[in-house]
Amino acid sequence: MPEAILTILKFCFLGLLYLFLARVVRAVYRELSPDRPVAAASNGSRFGPGRSGRGRRSDQPTRPYKLKMIDPATSQVFPLSEEVTIGRAPGCSVPLADDTFVSQLHARIYIRDGKPFVEDLGSTNGTFLNRDRLSKTMPLHRGDKLQIGQTVLEIVQ
Repeated sequence: MPEAILTILKFCFLGLLYLFLARVVRAVYRELSPDRPVAAASNGSRFGPGRSGRGRRSDQPTRPYKLKMIDPATSQVFPLSEEVTIGRAPGCSVPLADDTFVSQLHARIYIRDGKPFVEDLGSTNGTFLNRDRLSKTMPLHRGDKLQIGQTVLEIVQ
């Protein structure tokens, strides 16, 4: 092969190598960026549930949501903050240590744009929203019943 063709091939190879490295750096930067897009959202946008492009919050005033334990019948009410974990682990926001059907980290509820969402964290026995087993992150509404193990919680506002 002529030496000129080999030189051209070397430069093409180096160009492809630099392009590959640039894509890797870009992917790492996007992964570490705080307002990164979520791969697939249920509302059709490319951002997570209730998120807009730059993390803007809705200006609508909202009353805080709460979780009320209705079975077993106690008067326990748990306020929902930005993120609440439910399970048997000592660090959970809503501890259900007495329910043996609850996983250590069973589910989480989080607030986005003033609206609560629930997701199962890979629990063994599943999480049920209004008697339907959760297979993906779902929005919560006032009056919804969330069953975790043998415990039933109601969303109140």
